[in-house]
Amino acid sequence: MPTYQISTDKSLLNKKVIHEFISNSYWAKEIPMEILELSIENSICFGVYENDVQVGFARVVTDKATFGYLADVFILESHRGKGLSKMLMDSIMSHPDLQGLRRFMLATRDAHGLYAQYGFTPVALPDRLMEIVKKDLYLKK
Repeated sequence: MPTYQISTDKSLLNKKVIHEFISNSYWAKEIPMEILELSIENSICFGVYENDVQVGFARVVTDKATFGYLADVFILESHRGKGLSKMLMDSIMSHPDLQGLRRFMLATRDAHGLYAQYGFTPVALPDRLMEIVKKDLYLKK
């Protein structure tokens, strides 16, 4: 029977697994490994493991005081449907460095139902938010 655990120990992360998934994602297609490594270095990272084999990941970009942004969340397809997304979100939401944040944000195309269970809602005042989006930044020209 598989044993799953979540760790924030960055030394356990399998960057090859993470890069393979994220570089094929809709949000960071073809992200270079060096950029991914820098994002990991500058975030609180959560690895999901089955018997020491990485099967999921998420990271939070944060100042650990007022703001957090949840990014790059995934569970490998072969491990979905086992409650791992909820296990991962439970771990993120209970992490000591993420308590008391005034604003915690994320962007998702298809997992609104999962995040709503943890208190995330559509932006109340979208007219106050602005962004710079460099779509397809990593795609080779």
